[in-house]
Amino acid sequence: MKTKVFVLSTFSLLSFFNIAFASDSEICEREIENKNYTTSFPYCEKACDLKDGKGCRKLGWLYDLGHGVKQDYQQAKTYYEKACSLNDGYGCTNLGELYYYGDGVEQDYQQAKTYFEKACSLINGGSGCARLGKLYVEGRGVKQDYKQAKNYYEKACSLNDGYGCAGLGSLYDEGAGVKQDYQQAKTYYENACSQNVSIGCTGLGRLYYIGRGVKQDYQQAKTYFEKAYSLNDGWSCNALGQLHGDGLGVKQDYTKAKTYFEKGCSLNNAPSCTNLGLLYYHGRGVRQNKKVSKEYFDKACDLGDQDSCYIYRKLNEKGY
Repeated sequence: MKTKVFVLSTFSLLSFFNIAFASDSEICEREIENKNYTTSFPYCEKACDLKDGKGCRKLGWLYDLGHGVKQDYQQAKTYYEKACSLNDGYGCTNLGELYYYGDGVEQDYQQAKTYFEKACSLINGGSGCARLGKLYVEGRGVKQDYKQAKNYYEKACSLNDGYGCAGLGSLYDEGAGVKQDYQQAKTYYENACSQNVSIGCTGLGRLYYIGRGVKQDYQQAKTYFEKAYSLNDGWSCNALGQLHGDGLGVKQDYTKAKTYFEKGCSLNNAPSCTNLGLLYYHGRGVRQNKKVSKEYFDKACDLGDQDSCYIYRKLNEKGY
């Protein structure tokens, strides 16, 4: 009995010393990983006060997403700025993201680019390189240039940034700025997916769905779409809905298709909203209801799907 008490006491002491010797930054990060956001806050704050860039960035992230505190983009900006000034690459990237999306600041792609460039110049700045690649693909704040995008994506991927690898995969998949090469696309998508980057998993699923560079395999496609789905990827929701709706690699099931389309539409994926509208329009897996279908076509239209805009107008003309 004494031995057991001694062992338990030893573990308690070890646990105590692990806590005692962990830095504020480490505790901040650990508590955030465990989703103990309120508990993490004072440790992140203390780490930031001690000029720990990661602590400042984590504090900004809490305010950015409203985890454990009231969402406040201005506070997020303040802490990201401090993190960036301390040469924390992720802090610079997050600051650039505020300007890219216009969260709490006026949308400004040039300013976003400035912060992404600083991030990309830092050791832990792969995320900044990936965002620069995205700017050049989209032509936002810069002239569209796929070759320049490739350069930044390559640097990001070499720094183990999954988004950079996914971006490279997309360029090879589409043949944008490079010779189209599905095998190369597959390699980069696999790298991204292994890092839990949803667009990498979706890209892989699409290769197997269509049979590009691989033998067409709906089951394998489903596996990758399911992983992307678990990462809240709207495109994969739509793909899984289509597999179930069309009975490709699975038993046809409109009810399951509806569930996937609903999730995708809630994530603002236009095709998911369109397909959900079609289920209600035709009465597949649901009771036919053209008024409800019109609502989904309306949302898809707002998200940029022109076919849905046309159907919405026609339903409106018929009084639905």
